[in-house]
Amino acid sequence: MTHRNIYRFLLPTKKNFVASVRLFSVSLKRLTEPKVKTFSIYRWNPDVPEEKPYMQNYHVNLNKCGPMVLDALIKIKNEIDPTLTFRRSCREGICGSCAMNIDGTNTLACISSIDTSSNKTSKIYPLPHMYIIKDLVPDMNNFYSQYSSIKPWLQRKKGNDSGPKQYLQSIEDRQKLDGLYECILCACCSTSCPSYWWNGDKYLGPAVLMQGLNPGRAIAEIKKLLAKITEKKIQ
Repeated sequence: MTHRNIYRFLLPTKKNFVASVRLFSVSLKRLTEPKVKTFSIYRWNPDVPEEKPYMQNYHVNLNKCGPMVLDALIKIKNEIDPTLTFRRSCREGICGSCAMNIDGTNTLACISSIDTSSNKTSKIYPLPHMYIIKDLVPDMNNFYSQYSSIKPWLQRKKGNDSGPKQYLQSIEDRQKLDGLYECILCACCSTSCPSYWWNGDKYLGPAVLMQGLNPGRAIAEIKKLLAKITEKKIQ
């Protein structure tokens, strides 16, 4: 291939250039024209006890908003309604603070992408069947008390002299915890459970029970049980 052919290959034709300009114009138009999305958000203020909970609509231009539902909530609070109340912290799906019910699913607002369909209203509620402090903020005291009741933290077999000195943890000992401590205690799973809805004062719920069990040991026991059942069927 000659140098002349190379340059001919690299330089765009008039037809391609016109098509590129048109594509750029369309993209620019999409960015400049408002793309309005409606969010219907649960509201309740304990300072106005005579007022029942209600849904309030907010309109957000998605072209000037981040891609996640939490971005929209922050934009609403900063630019439209500073009274809107919700929890948030890490914005990376690590802390579990922004757990709420979005379009019928318990999830984290910081990792939940906005449905960009402007014809569909996104409905946002607090976690279901929880006492509400205000708006999207649930009372987590009972959930944390249940978590504390199973004592999920590391405990020494002899005595409790923690504080005066540090205890080294080997790499091997730390690896034993893998699979046991990844839960971020957002309560999404527990508040999705009907048994927890109706018996929250008695039933600990899946999030707490998971911390109280050893999944690896439980899976091993299940495999043994299934093996025995299979063996009996064969006999």
